[in-house]
Amino acid sequence: MAHRILVSVGAIALAALIVSPQAQSASKGVPPMAKDKSTTTAMSRTGTQYTADADMQAVLDTLASFDGKPIETLAPAEARKQPTPTDAVTAILKKQGKDTSPTALVPGVTSEDRQVPGAAGPLTARIYTPAGAGPFPVIVYFHGGGWVIADRVVYDGGARGLAKQANAIVVSPDYRLAPEAKFPAAWDDALAVYRWVATNAASFKGDPKRLALAGESAGGNLAVSTAVAARDAGLTAPLHIVSVYPVAQTGNLSTESYVDSATAKPLNKAMIGWFVDKVFAKPDDAKNPRVDIVNADLKNLPSVTIINAQIDPLRSDGDLLESALKKAGVKVEQRNYSGSTHEFFGAAAVVKDAQEAQAYAGKRLKQAFDNGR
Repeated sequence: MAHRILVSVGAIALAALIVSPQAQSASKGVPPMAKDKSTTTAMSRTGTQYTADADMQAVLDTLASFDGKPIETLAPAEARKQPTPTDAVTAILKKQGKDTSPTALVPGVTSEDRQVPGAAGPLTARIYTPAGAGPFPVIVYFHGGGWVIADRVVYDGGARGLAKQANAIVVSPDYRLAPEAKFPAAWDDALAVYRWVATNAASFKGDPKRLALAGESAGGNLAVSTAVAARDAGLTAPLHIVSVYPVAQTGNLSTESYVDSATAKPLNKAMIGWFVDKVFAKPDDAKNPRVDIVNADLKNLPSVTIINAQIDPLRSDGDLLESALKKAGVKVEQRNYSGSTHEFFGAAAVVKDAQEAQAYAGKRLKQAFDNGR
Protein backbone atom coordinates (compact mmCIF):
# COMPACT_ATOMS: atom_id res chain seq x y z
CA MET A 1 0.00 0.00 0.00
CA ALA A 2 1.23 3.47 -0.80
CA HIS A 3 1.83 5.89 2.04
CA ARG A 4 1.80 9.67 2.09
CA ILE A 5 5.23 11.22 1.69
CA LEU A 6 5.83 14.37 3.69
CA VAL A 7 8.65 16.49 2.31
CA SER A 8 10.29 19.27 4.30
CA VAL A 9 9.97 22.34 2.11
CA GLY A 10 11.41 25.79 2.44
CA ALA A 11 10.32 28.50 0.04
CA ILE A 12 8.35 26.71 -2.67
CA ALA A 13 7.70 28.42 -5.97
CA LEU A 14 4.33 27.87 -7.55
CA ALA A 15 4.61 26.37 -11.01
CA ALA A 16 3.15 28.34 -13.91
CA LEU A 17 0.38 26.62 -15.82
CA ILE A 18 -0.74 28.28 -19.06
CA VAL A 19 -4.11 27.65 -20.66
CA SER A 20 -3.89 26.10 -24.11
CA PRO A 21 -5.42 28.08 -26.99
CA GLN A 22 -7.85 25.22 -27.74
CA ALA A 23 -9.44 25.41 -24.31
CA GLN A 24 -9.41 29.16 -23.60
CA SER A 25 -12.99 29.66 -24.64
CA ALA A 26 -14.12 26.63 -22.64
CA SER A 27 -12.38 27.94 -19.52
CA LYS A 28 -14.16 31.30 -19.32
CA GLY A 29 -16.46 31.58 -16.37
CA VAL A 30 -16.16 27.92 -15.45
CA PRO A 31 -16.92 27.20 -11.79
CA PRO A 32 -14.25 25.24 -9.92
CA MET A 33 -16.51 22.22 -9.45
CA ALA A 34 -17.88 19.96 -12.12
CA LYS A 35 -21.47 18.82 -12.54
CA ASP A 36 -20.38 15.40 -11.30
CA LYS A 37 -18.88 16.02 -7.87
CA SER A 38 -18.15 12.38 -7.06
CA THR A 39 -14.84 11.83 -5.31
CA THR A 40 -12.09 10.20 -7.31
CA THR A 41 -11.14 6.87 -5.74
CA ALA A 42 -9.37 3.63 -6.55
CA MET A 43 -9.49 0.26 -4.80
CA SER A 44 -6.31 -1.77 -4.29
CA ARG A 45 -6.21 -5.56 -4.47
CA THR A 46 -5.94 -5.63 -0.68
CA GLY A 47 -9.21 -3.70 -0.37
CA THR A 48 -7.62 -0.37 0.54
CA GLN A 49 -9.42 2.60 -0.95
CA TYR A 50 -7.36 5.46 -2.36
CA THR A 51 -9.12 8.84 -2.30
CA ALA A 52 -8.03 12.04 -4.02
CA ASP A 53 -7.08 14.95 -1.79
CA ALA A 54 -9.44 17.92 -1.88
CA ASP A 55 -7.09 20.16 -3.88
CA MET A 56 -6.42 17.39 -6.40
CA GLN A 57 -10.14 16.64 -6.63
CA ALA A 58 -10.84 20.31 -7.38
CA VAL A 59 -8.56 20.10 -10.41
CA LEU A 60 -10.31 16.94 -11.63
CA ASP A 61 -13.77 18.42 -11.08
CA THR A 62 -12.86 21.58 -12.97
CA LEU A 63 -11.44 19.53 -15.82
CA ALA A 64 -14.65 17.47 -15.95
CA SER A 65 -16.71 20.66 -16.10
CA PHE A 66 -15.18 21.45 -19.51
CA ASP A 67 -17.09 18.45 -20.93
CA GLY A 68 -14.10 17.19 -22.88
CA LYS A 69 -14.47 14.02 -24.90
CA PRO A 70 -12.74 10.77 -23.86
CA ILE A 71 -9.31 10.76 -25.49
CA GLU A 72 -9.51 7.05 -26.28
CA THR A 73 -12.56 7.64 -28.52
CA LEU A 74 -10.99 10.33 -30.70
CA ALA A 75 -8.67 10.72 -33.64
CA PRO A 76 -5.30 12.20 -32.60
CA ALA A 77 -6.00 15.61 -34.15
CA GLU A 78 -9.20 15.96 -32.12
CA ALA A 79 -7.59 14.53 -28.98
CA ARG A 80 -4.99 17.29 -29.09
CA LYS A 81 -7.76 19.90 -28.87
CA GLN A 82 -9.28 18.57 -25.64
CA PRO A 83 -9.00 20.54 -22.39
CA THR A 84 -6.16 19.55 -20.10
CA PRO A 85 -5.41 19.59 -16.36
CA THR A 86 -3.33 22.68 -17.12
CA ASP A 87 -6.51 24.43 -18.28
CA ALA A 88 -8.25 23.34 -15.08
CA VAL A 89 -5.51 24.81 -12.89
CA THR A 90 -5.66 28.10 -14.77
CA ALA A 91 -9.44 28.25 -14.35
CA ILE A 92 -9.12 27.67 -10.59
CA LEU A 93 -6.53 30.43 -10.28
CA LYS A 94 -8.76 32.84 -12.21
CA LYS A 95 -11.69 31.93 -10.00
CA GLN A 96 -9.51 32.80 -7.01
CA GLY A 97 -8.63 36.14 -8.61
CA LYS A 98 -4.93 35.28 -8.92
CA ASP A 99 -2.47 36.35 -11.57
CA THR A 100 -1.89 33.41 -13.92
CA SER A 101 1.13 34.88 -15.70
CA PRO A 102 4.25 32.70 -15.53
CA THR A 103 6.38 35.46 -13.99
CA ALA A 104 3.84 35.95 -11.18
CA LEU A 105 3.57 32.24 -10.39
CA VAL A 106 7.29 31.52 -10.65
CA PRO A 107 9.26 34.70 -9.97
CA GLY A 108 12.88 34.70 -11.05
CA VAL A 109 12.51 32.40 -14.06
CA THR A 110 12.21 33.69 -17.62
CA SER A 111 11.53 31.68 -20.75
CA GLU A 112 11.87 31.94 -24.49
CA ASP A 113 11.04 29.66 -27.40
CA ARG A 114 13.68 28.87 -29.98
CA GLN A 115 14.46 26.32 -32.65
CA VAL A 116 16.82 23.47 -31.83
CA PRO A 117 17.91 20.57 -34.04
CA GLY A 118 15.95 17.34 -33.85
CA ALA A 119 16.76 14.04 -35.50
CA ALA A 120 14.86 14.91 -38.69
CA GLY A 121 14.70 18.71 -38.66
CA PRO A 122 14.27 21.68 -36.33
CA LEU A 123 12.10 21.45 -33.22
CA THR A 124 10.62 24.20 -31.07
CA ALA A 125 11.96 24.18 -27.53
CA ARG A 126 11.15 26.38 -24.55
CA ILE A 127 14.24 27.39 -22.59
CA TYR A 128 13.74 28.46 -18.96
CA THR A 129 16.51 30.48 -17.32
CA PRO A 130 16.84 31.44 -13.64
CA ALA A 131 17.88 34.95 -12.65
CA GLY A 132 21.61 35.47 -12.37
CA ALA A 133 24.80 35.41 -14.37
CA GLY A 134 25.30 31.64 -14.53
CA PRO A 135 26.64 29.39 -15.78
CA PHE A 136 23.75 27.22 -14.64
CA PRO A 137 23.30 23.45 -14.74
CA VAL A 138 21.02 22.35 -17.59
CA ILE A 139 18.08 19.97 -17.42
CA VAL A 140 16.68 18.54 -20.65
CA TYR A 141 13.00 17.94 -19.90
CA PHE A 142 10.50 15.92 -21.97
CA HIS A 143 6.75 16.54 -21.79
CA GLY A 144 4.12 13.81 -21.44
CA GLY A 145 1.09 12.93 -23.53
CA GLY A 146 1.66 9.32 -24.51
CA TRP A 147 3.95 10.36 -27.39
CA VAL A 148 0.71 11.35 -29.23
CA ILE A 149 -0.75 14.50 -27.63
CA ALA A 150 0.38 17.59 -25.66
CA ASP A 151 3.41 19.86 -26.00
CA ARG A 152 5.79 22.11 -24.09
CA VAL A 153 2.99 24.61 -23.36
CA VAL A 154 0.70 22.08 -21.69
CA TYR A 155 3.60 20.91 -19.51
CA ASP A 156 4.98 24.36 -18.74
CA GLY A 157 4.23 23.97 -15.02
CA GLY A 158 6.57 21.05 -14.38
CA ALA A 159 9.44 22.39 -16.46
CA ARG A 160 9.22 25.91 -15.04
CA GLY A 161 8.96 24.57 -11.51
CA LEU A 162 12.11 22.49 -11.94
CA ALA A 163 14.01 25.52 -13.23
CA LYS A 164 13.10 27.38 -10.03
CA GLN A 165 13.62 24.55 -7.58
CA ALA A 166 16.91 23.30 -9.05
CA ASN A 167 18.17 26.80 -9.99
CA ALA A 168 18.92 25.37 -13.40
CA ILE A 169 18.23 26.09 -17.05
CA VAL A 170 15.53 23.78 -18.43
CA VAL A 171 15.28 22.96 -22.13
CA SER A 172 11.83 21.54 -22.98
CA PRO A 173 11.46 20.48 -26.64
CA ASP A 174 8.40 19.61 -28.70
CA TYR A 175 9.50 16.25 -30.07
CA ARG A 176 7.69 14.63 -33.01
CA LEU A 177 4.39 12.93 -32.17
CA ALA A 178 2.71 9.75 -33.35
CA PRO A 179 0.95 8.59 -35.42
CA GLU A 180 2.41 11.09 -37.88
CA ALA A 181 5.90 10.10 -36.67
CA LYS A 182 5.86 6.64 -35.11
CA PHE A 183 8.48 5.00 -32.91
CA PRO A 184 11.38 5.71 -32.69
CA ALA A 185 10.87 9.33 -33.82
CA ALA A 186 10.29 10.81 -30.35
CA TRP A 187 13.22 8.85 -28.91
CA ASP A 188 15.52 9.96 -31.73
CA ASP A 189 14.48 13.59 -31.22
CA ALA A 190 15.09 13.33 -27.48
CA LEU A 191 18.65 12.12 -28.04
CA ALA A 192 19.26 14.78 -30.70
CA VAL A 193 18.20 17.56 -28.32
CA TYR A 194 20.36 16.18 -25.53
CA ARG A 195 23.32 16.00 -27.92
CA TRP A 196 22.73 19.64 -28.95
CA VAL A 197 22.52 20.77 -25.31
CA ALA A 198 25.72 18.91 -24.41
CA THR A 199 27.51 20.70 -27.23
CA ASN A 200 25.93 24.17 -26.98
CA ALA A 201 25.05 24.70 -23.30
CA ALA A 202 27.62 27.44 -22.84
CA SER A 203 25.93 29.53 -25.55
CA PHE A 204 22.83 30.04 -23.36
CA LYS A 205 24.50 30.43 -19.91
CA GLY A 206 24.57 26.68 -19.29
CA ASP A 207 27.35 24.55 -17.82
CA PRO A 208 28.04 21.69 -20.27
CA LYS A 209 29.59 19.62 -17.47
CA ARG A 210 26.46 19.68 -15.31
CA LEU A 211 23.59 18.15 -17.26
CA ALA A 212 20.48 16.23 -16.18
CA LEU A 213 17.43 14.62 -17.75
CA ALA A 214 13.83 14.82 -16.61
CA GLY A 215 10.32 14.16 -17.90
CA GLU A 216 6.75 13.32 -17.05
CA SER A 217 4.82 10.21 -18.11
CA ALA A 218 5.89 9.41 -21.68
CA GLY A 219 8.59 12.01 -21.07
CA GLY A 220 9.71 10.13 -17.97
CA ASN A 221 10.34 7.19 -20.27
CA LEU A 222 12.26 9.41 -22.70
CA ALA A 223 14.44 10.74 -19.87
CA VAL A 224 15.65 7.27 -18.87
CA SER A 225 15.91 6.02 -22.44
CA THR A 226 17.93 9.08 -23.45
CA ALA A 227 20.37 8.50 -20.59
CA VAL A 228 20.93 4.96 -21.88
CA ALA A 229 21.38 6.22 -25.47
CA ALA A 230 23.77 8.98 -24.35
CA ARG A 231 25.86 6.42 -22.48
CA ASP A 232 26.04 4.16 -25.52
CA ALA A 233 26.90 7.10 -27.81
CA GLY A 234 29.70 8.30 -25.56
CA LEU A 235 28.08 11.69 -24.90
CA THR A 236 28.56 13.70 -21.71
CA ALA A 237 26.76 11.70 -19.05
CA PRO A 238 23.88 13.35 -17.20
CA LEU A 239 24.43 13.71 -13.47
CA HIS A 240 20.86 12.81 -12.53
CA ILE A 241 17.52 11.68 -13.95
CA VAL A 242 14.08 12.72 -12.67
CA SER A 243 11.37 10.41 -14.00
CA VAL A 244 7.86 11.48 -13.01
CA TYR A 245 5.12 8.80 -13.23
CA PRO A 246 6.99 7.20 -16.13
CA VAL A 247 5.72 4.76 -18.72
CA ALA A 248 8.28 2.04 -17.99
CA GLN A 249 6.76 -0.72 -20.12
CA THR A 250 3.72 -1.30 -22.30
CA GLY A 251 3.60 -5.10 -22.43
CA ASN A 252 1.82 -5.72 -19.13
CA LEU A 253 -1.39 -3.74 -18.63
CA SER A 254 -2.45 -5.98 -15.72
CA THR A 255 -0.16 -4.60 -13.04
CA GLU A 256 -1.64 -3.73 -9.65
CA SER A 257 -2.15 -0.08 -10.57
CA TYR A 258 -3.56 -0.85 -14.02
CA VAL A 259 -6.21 -2.83 -12.12
CA ASP A 260 -6.97 -0.51 -9.20
CA SER A 261 -6.75 2.69 -11.28
CA ALA A 262 -8.16 1.35 -14.55
CA THR A 263 -10.82 4.07 -14.67
CA ALA A 264 -8.85 6.83 -12.93
CA LYS A 265 -8.72 10.40 -14.21
CA PRO A 266 -7.13 12.15 -16.00
CA LEU A 267 -5.33 8.99 -17.22
CA ASN A 268 -7.02 5.60 -17.50
CA LYS A 269 -6.05 2.17 -18.80
CA ALA A 270 -8.02 2.60 -22.04
CA MET A 271 -6.00 5.69 -22.91
CA ILE A 272 -2.75 3.76 -22.59
CA GLY A 273 -4.03 1.22 -25.10
CA TRP A 274 -5.02 4.07 -27.42
CA PHE A 275 -1.55 5.61 -27.18
CA VAL A 276 0.18 2.29 -27.83
CA ASP A 277 -1.97 1.72 -30.91
CA LYS A 278 -0.84 5.06 -32.35
CA VAL A 279 2.86 4.94 -31.47
CA PHE A 280 4.08 1.62 -32.82
CA ALA A 281 4.19 0.54 -36.45
CA LYS A 282 4.37 -3.12 -35.42
CA PRO A 283 3.69 -4.95 -32.13
CA ASP A 284 7.33 -5.93 -31.59
CA ASP A 285 8.27 -2.25 -31.33
CA ALA A 286 6.73 -2.21 -27.86
CA LYS A 287 9.38 -4.74 -26.77
CA ASN A 288 12.24 -2.51 -27.87
CA PRO A 289 14.35 -1.62 -24.79
CA ARG A 290 14.12 2.06 -25.70
CA VAL A 291 10.43 1.76 -24.76
CA ASP A 292 10.53 -1.25 -22.45
CA ILE A 293 13.03 0.43 -20.17
CA VAL A 294 12.56 -2.04 -17.30
CA ASN A 295 14.27 -4.58 -19.55
CA ALA A 296 16.91 -2.22 -20.92
CA ASP A 297 20.60 -2.27 -19.99
CA LEU A 298 20.49 0.23 -17.12
CA LYS A 299 24.01 -0.32 -15.82
CA ASN A 300 26.22 2.71 -15.19
CA LEU A 301 23.40 5.22 -15.28
CA PRO A 302 23.48 8.23 -12.93
CA SER A 303 21.31 8.42 -9.83
CA VAL A 304 17.57 8.47 -10.48
CA THR A 305 14.56 10.02 -8.76
CA ILE A 306 11.16 8.44 -9.49
CA ILE A 307 8.00 10.32 -8.54
CA ASN A 308 4.62 8.59 -8.67
CA ALA A 309 0.98 9.36 -7.90
CA GLN A 310 -1.13 6.91 -5.93
CA ILE A 311 -4.24 7.06 -8.14
CA ASP A 312 -2.59 6.37 -11.47
CA PRO A 313 -2.43 3.36 -13.81
CA LEU A 314 1.32 4.01 -14.10
CA ARG A 315 2.07 3.78 -10.37
CA SER A 316 3.29 0.17 -10.65
CA ASP A 317 5.51 1.10 -13.60
CA GLY A 318 7.43 3.30 -11.17
CA ASP A 319 7.86 0.32 -8.84
CA LEU A 320 9.05 -1.88 -11.71
CA LEU A 321 11.54 0.74 -12.83
CA GLU A 322 12.87 1.21 -9.32
CA SER A 323 13.46 -2.56 -9.01
CA ALA A 324 15.17 -2.74 -12.42
CA LEU A 325 17.47 0.16 -11.57
CA LYS A 326 18.44 -1.35 -8.23
CA LYS A 327 19.15 -4.67 -9.92
CA ALA A 328 21.47 -2.81 -12.31
CA GLY A 329 23.31 -1.19 -9.41
CA VAL A 330 21.91 2.30 -9.98
CA LYS A 331 21.21 4.56 -7.00
CA VAL A 332 17.50 5.36 -7.00
CA GLU A 333 14.88 6.98 -4.76
CA GLN A 334 11.15 6.74 -5.33
CA ARG A 335 8.35 8.74 -3.73
CA ASN A 336 4.69 7.96 -4.19
CA TYR A 337 2.25 10.76 -3.34
CA SER A 338 -0.99 9.51 -1.87
CA GLY A 339 -4.17 11.39 -2.70
CA SER A 340 -2.75 12.56 -6.02
CA THR A 341 -3.36 11.45 -9.59
CA HIS A 342 -1.48 11.38 -12.86
CA GLU A 343 -0.56 14.89 -14.04
CA PHE A 344 -0.35 16.31 -10.52
CA PHE A 345 3.32 17.33 -10.78
CA GLY A 346 2.75 20.45 -12.89
CA ALA A 347 -0.17 21.67 -10.76
CA ALA A 348 1.93 23.25 -8.00
CA ALA A 349 -0.04 26.48 -8.24
CA VAL A 350 -3.03 24.77 -6.59
CA VAL A 351 -1.97 21.28 -5.40
CA LYS A 352 0.19 20.91 -2.28
CA ASP A 353 1.61 17.52 -3.29
CA ALA A 354 2.88 19.07 -6.51
CA GLN A 355 4.65 21.81 -4.55
CA GLU A 356 6.30 19.18 -2.38
CA ALA A 357 7.20 16.93 -5.33
CA GLN A 358 8.80 19.78 -7.26
CA ALA A 359 10.78 20.83 -4.20
CA TYR A 360 11.93 17.24 -3.67
CA ALA A 361 12.97 16.85 -7.31
CA GLY A 362 14.80 20.18 -7.16
CA LYS A 363 16.66 19.14 -4.03
CA ARG A 364 17.76 15.87 -5.62
CA LEU A 365 18.94 17.67 -8.75
CA LYS A 366 20.86 20.27 -6.75
CA GLN A 367 22.65 17.56 -4.81
CA ALA A 368 23.70 15.86 -8.03
CA PHE A 369 24.82 19.14 -9.60
CA ASP A 370 26.84 20.08 -6.51
CA ASN A 371 28.53 16.68 -6.50
CA GLY A 372 29.38 17.14 -10.17
CA ARG A 373 31.29 20.39 -9.73
